[in-house]
Amino acid sequence: MSAPAITPLAGGRRAVSLGPLSTVVEPRLLVVVSGLALVLVGLLAAALSIGDFPIALDQVLPAALGRGGPDADFIVRTLRLPRALTGVLVGAAFGLSGSLFQRLSHNGLASPDLIGITAGASLGAVLVIVTGATLAVGVATGALLGAVATATAMYLLAWRRGVTGTRLVLVGIALTAVLTAGTQFLLTRADITDVGQATVWLTGSLNGRSWDHVVQVGVALAVVVPLTLANGRGLRTLQLGDEVARGLGVRVQATRTVLIALAVALAAIATAAAGPIGFVALCAGPIARRLTATGGVAMVPAMLVGACIVLGADLVAQHLLGGLPVGVATALVGAPYLLALLARANRIGSDG
Repeated sequence: MSAPAITPLAGGRRAVSLGPLSTVVEPRLLVVVSGLALVLVGLLAAALSIGDFPIALDQVLPAALGRGGPDADFIVRTLRLPRALTGVLVGAAFGLSGSLFQRLSHNGLASPDLIGITAGASLGAVLVIVTGATLAVGVATGALLGAVATATAMYLLAWRRGVTGTRLVLVGIALTAVLTAGTQFLLTRADITDVGQATVWLTGSLNGRSWDHVVQVGVALAVVVPLTLANGRGLRTLQLGDEVARGLGVRVQATRTVLIALAVALAAIATAAAGPIGFVALCAGPIARRLTATGGVAMVPAMLVGACIVLGADLVAQHLLGGLPVGVATALVGAPYLLALLARANRIGSDG
């Protein structure tokens, strides 16, 4: 195999070509991705080390590989590692989903937890819980079906010779109100035990996550994430405007529909695994774009930021907030962020 050809470009960028494949590598993007990856590794090590039974950092990796002592192996491999990996995968999915919705709608408020996707997943999951299906697979299936049904309804209601970002957001906000009311109605009619279980799930929690959750989320993301990254070029073209995109040969509505479907799938997968962890999808994309100093999508950085937020919030919730669900910790940060975003949008006279 021949070596890749590297061509210097303006701004310190490099064009890397290997046969018919080519891409542009930006030094700042590489630095940001590397830095976020290191932060994520540090958070993962802390998640495996800190707890009622501390594991020394130099023993974390052997224990994760099954080469530590019996106690350390059990604590790390059975109790802590599945929870941490589920948090990483869920955070990455929320981060990428939120970034897609925000770029497609050109609206910083367009995230799955504000435009109805997670509300639909919540209604589906609560419906399963209050009807007596307590198996995790049943709750996950209900959440997935609820998210898909909500996305379908949102798309059909927003369709007027195509779908625009503003209509999508407005319809989504209206659906959120309706779906939330439906969830509250179910909770008022449910048994107190089911209400307790549903309330924890609705907050967003990583408690009790096992290798089954890791496998389910990992397999689903192994399919959806590559498809999303492969459609990145179409998304970048849509950022230029529909008319320009059509002039460049992009099938605007078809591309937008595919990207919305992928964003919904990512949010549904994450919500089904850990509940509607709030504000992660809202915050991850803007943080990633600020770090990379780009107006683009920044897909990989958004995934890493989302993973860091969820894993860091879970550490805070476990060890500083008395073991509360991770959704409580993300809300403590996300709610002020949302208020700041709204204040900024009002100040500059835009939609964020």
